[in-house]
Amino acid sequence: MNLADLPEATLEKIKSVHWDSILEKHEGPGTWESVLQYSHPEFLLVGEHHVLLPIDVEHHSNITILRDILSIDRSSLTLFLQDTTYSQNWYDSGFLAVCDRLENFFIAIVYHEWFVIERPSFFEAFKSNV
Repeated sequence: MNLADLPEATLEKIKSVHWDSILEKHEGPGTWESVLQYSHPEFLLVGEHHVLLPIDVEHHSNITILRDILSIDRSSLTLFLQDTTYSQNWYDSGFLAVCDRLENFFIAIVYHEWFVIERPSFFEAFKSNV
């Protein structure tokens, strides 16, 4: 799934979505219209779900999904992820995204920095038990 392939009506829906952020000590609301205007986001495939995060597509190769939690009604997806684009340190490269379903994909309504509170070994052990 690519943004460029979406119908104009879907792009207008995306532009109307608001999201909350805490990034680099800056916080506040934002609009997806400004994300689309000033950066180059693209869908990230998380399991079987297409997810739109307010980050440039160039970050995708540096992202590791640590947890993905789908709500029972499948209308919300919460992600804990690491993005090592700007930092290789496991403890300060974490992010939390809360995403709502919009048509057949999820879009971030919250995107916050998250200081990883669990050691990486926890995630490796968790993955091997799944």
